[in-house]
Amino acid sequence: FYAKPGVPAIISVPRANYVAINGRGDPNEQDGEYKRAVAALYAVAYTIKMSKLTSHKMEGYFDYVVPPLEGFWEQEGIYGFDYTKKASFIWTSMIRLPDFVTEDELAWAIKAAEEKKKLDCSKAEFLSIEEGLCAQILHIGRFDDEPASVDIMHRYIDEQGYEPDFGPNRRHHEIYFSDARKVAPDKLRTLVRHPIRRKEN
Repeated sequence: FYAKPGVPAIISVPRANYVAINGRGDPNEQDGEYKRAVAALYAVAYTIKMSKLTSHKMEGYFDYVVPPLEGFWEQEGIYGFDYTKKASFIWTSMIRLPDFVTEDELAWAIKAAEEKKKLDCSKAEFLSIEEGLCAQILHIGRFDDEPASVDIMHRYIDEQGYEPDFGPNRRHHEIYFSDARKVAPDKLRTLVRHPIRRKEN
């Protein structure tokens, strides 16, 4: 489900489970709601991964690499996505869960992470979603330069007989393969995914 740089593709995305936090506002705000959410998500995700070293044993556990941070994004009153109006973002920040993590196991991890990391993880919740038919493209560079890659992707889907299909649970989706704290902005790797449907004749 991961594209080559600058090459759009059409895929069907199956159901997947996540630990997720919903919020609003500019993700670049220092010590803002988004940054606190990301910290809480990683605390919970690593609590699950390292549970193998505790007395809490999860049925079906296998060792794994914590997946990258992801995000669904939308804006009230806007069909699609406007990168210039960050304050109006409505987002769901999330990290994918291994299949062995149930809602009950996630509840344990949230409580354990709060106790160990001294973070408020109470907004974290279990999210299961099937995205279905989507187009995607791997963008290399600054987040604010994503529209150029999105334009390439949208031209491609138009040529293939599809159109964007935004709506409830059909949102702008980003997967962050780079750590923005450690990677130069022009080298950031971000997968951008949009829901699509066949054009009506």
